[in-house]
Amino acid sequence: MIESAPPEVALLAVSEATASTLHGAYDMLCSPGRDWPLLTTGAPGRSLLRPRIVSADGSPFRVSNGVQVAPHARIADCPRPAVVCVLELLVAPEQPLAGRYAREIDWLRDCYEAGALIGAACTGGLLLAEAGLLDGREATTHWAYCEALARRHPGVRVRPECALLSTGEGGRIVMAGGGTSWIDLVLLLVARLLGPDEAMRLARLHLVDWHDRGQLHFAALATRPQREDAVIADAQAWLACHYDAANPVRAVVARSGLAERSFKRRFARATGMAPIEYVHNLRVEEAKYLLETTADPVEAIANQVGYEEASFFGRLFRRRVGLTPAAYRRRFAGLRTRLAG
Repeated sequence: MIESAPPEVALLAVSEATASTLHGAYDMLCSPGRDWPLLTTGAPGRSLLRPRIVSADGSPFRVSNGVQVAPHARIADCPRPAVVCVLELLVAPEQPLAGRYAREIDWLRDCYEAGALIGAACTGGLLLAEAGLLDGREATTHWAYCEALARRHPGVRVRPECALLSTGEGGRIVMAGGGTSWIDLVLLLVARLLGPDEAMRLARLHLVDWHDRGQLHFAALATRPQREDAVIADAQAWLACHYDAANPVRAVVARSGLAERSFKRRFARATGMAPIEYVHNLRVEEAKYLLETTADPVEAIANQVGYEEASFFGRLFRRRVGLTPAAYRRRFAGLRTRLAG
């Protein structure tokens, strides 16, 4: 019996790529099927995926942090990969990408049209936007780049609170937010291609855990500086610590010293959402974390994150997450335990 070839996963390398994410993703994608037998029997197994680093011309070059990358192939040699990944790009939020990477963008479009699963981590999502693959769709990227992405591509529905989301036809575009969320992307791609058990085994092998709290919470904790509006930056920092207070919007408006209408207009312009929506997002993300990591009753969690009425919290949570709090706990607390175990 002839074994079928492993699915090909193409990791796109460009000059602004970072070596850590590029090579880290490559190493993790080589692992399924190979490393578990090595640890348990002493002999490596057959790799279940075929990752390859590809570039426009296939020649070795130095990426943004000075590390030399030697691609395995040209993009022209990979016309139909099962998966294409665009990982972190070291670019400033306002740095334009328009008019650059024409060959890479054409290749990305062709791969998607041919049925490939497209993955983007952190600022790699900016290249998908330039390719037009996100038009009319939800998307995420590193929280510090969400505002620039929304302004540059108004047809994209940017979700800054999401650390990971699937979008496009059949969810064939998978996007991870900032920093090491590329690990979440790899785990999800492995689950899609090989099944959840293989993804959980990979997580145990590499001692990694799911970045489950969402990135809006951490963005607020980082007190992202608003170059154009320091008052709103202060409001974000305050809300990160006081989202569970009674009437936090009223309190933060008073703290700003602005008229309520002016504050709400400036807040929406700076963050892309109304203050109350921002608060709801922070509360829901914290509630997710508590549902996954504690056995506290749902009513207690509702109170902890700032809701007096558990019924209101339950309706809001289901509308935003697509699951009731209890169903979310059953699904994701178990997954978290298995991944960490």
